[in-house]
Amino acid sequence: MTPPLLRVGCAAGFSGDRIDAAGPVVQALAESGGPAVLIFETLAERTLALAQLARRQQPQAGYEPLLDLMLRPVLGACLDAGIRIVGNFGAAHPLGAARRLQALARELGLRPPRIAVVRGDDLSGPQHRAMLMQALGAAAPTQPVVSANAYLGAEAIAQALRAGAEIVVAGRVADPSLTVGPVLAHYGWAPDDWDRLAGATMAGHLLECGAQVTGGYFADPGYKDVPDLAHVGYPIAEIADDGSCVIGKPAGTGGLVDVRTVKEQLLYEVHDPAAYLTPDVVADLTAAEVVQVGPDRVRLSGVRGHPRPARLKVNVCFENGWLAEGEISYAGPRAEARARLAADILRRRLDGLGPLRFDLVGVASVFADDDGRWWDSHPAGDARDVRLRVALNHAQREAAEVLVREVTALYTCGPAGGGGVRTALRPRLGIASCLVPREAVPAGYFMVDDQGAPA
Repeated sequence: MTPPLLRVGCAAGFSGDRIDAAGPVVQALAESGGPAVLIFETLAERTLALAQLARRQQPQAGYEPLLDLMLRPVLGACLDAGIRIVGNFGAAHPLGAARRLQALARELGLRPPRIAVVRGDDLSGPQHRAMLMQALGAAAPTQPVVSANAYLGAEAIAQALRAGAEIVVAGRVADPSLTVGPVLAHYGWAPDDWDRLAGATMAGHLLECGAQVTGGYFADPGYKDVPDLAHVGYPIAEIADDGSCVIGKPAGTGGLVDVRTVKEQLLYEVHDPAAYLTPDVVADLTAAEVVQVGPDRVRLSGVRGHPRPARLKVNVCFENGWLAEGEISYAGPRAEARARLAADILRRRLDGLGPLRFDLVGVASVFADDDGRWWDSHPAGDARDVRLRVALNHAQREAAEVLVREVTALYTCGPAGGGGVRTALRPRLGIASCLVPREAVPAGYFMVDDQGAPA
């Protein structure tokens, strides 16, 4: 007998996403009456390194800083409705996130949820260093390593859900695996059922960026209009036993789900549509069908799968000096010429510190370049509202601080009419990626007790 349809809703697409996204999704999942899962995708490539830095400052930190704000409004409703929660909001401290969720449940007067923690992604310890340095080869950093995390697949999540976990806290798992894990646990697919796994993977790929698939990243006024984007609804996937899915959103929310939004997100960050590599499967989209099946409802089917890669991707983040930035505004007649003069002053005063990046925000910033070729090939225009930005990356903090002081000095030492100086100095991270044998990354899970201790 085929199990009932599984619904998976997404309430976050990155760390810093909206904290009120989960409410309408949870309500829609609860009203459906069937098995359902709520996922939170809160990691980007550098998020884990930033979380490790936060944990250095405060040992109990290191997980998603918005965890309370995201989960407090919906934790009780999810437990009451039997909606499982799966998230990579554990970041650099999954056990810390699990402990915080147990404490949150107590604060809200809820029964203790059954929480599992996925382990195995963190390869930053000294026992892994030789393997990573060999895998990185010439890209191996000479600076201290901050974090090293493998992209785990879905199996540990599925195991935890099969064991009765109501909440699964993970660190670095591949984004689609947040969806594949619940689907594996629900339907009981074989781990080499490649076509089904590929279908679930692409359902997870459509969900993983939150409101991107419901119109957020799609909107372009007058060309691709999206209704009520201020109240955009986050996506829900109805995933069938054959791996196909229907993407929708909660009724009464803003946004849009149509074949265009789905196709855009389907190809988002996919380097090869014939071979989208994930830890769970290699997905082939070349025969996929995207069909509108109702208002704000789009069906994806026809995704094919091939055996998963033998190696797992690892991101290694390392200390990379200091980033110094300074900005100052010029407005009115000859504003652009004054901003260019200020840049020339800084270029002369900071000569020898290292490569500088100059931008004229309002004239050229996104389309400028790090080596200054744009400045040489574009004579001064007549922009009347310009903000000059200069940036420097330097190994030594003391040297980077020189830029901050020089930009501030432009108030009285630079061209006329400069104002609104803003400066920043912060440590910078570098990143290098490599592939390691799958068997070198033994993933698994453990349950935590009512007080957040490993059971």
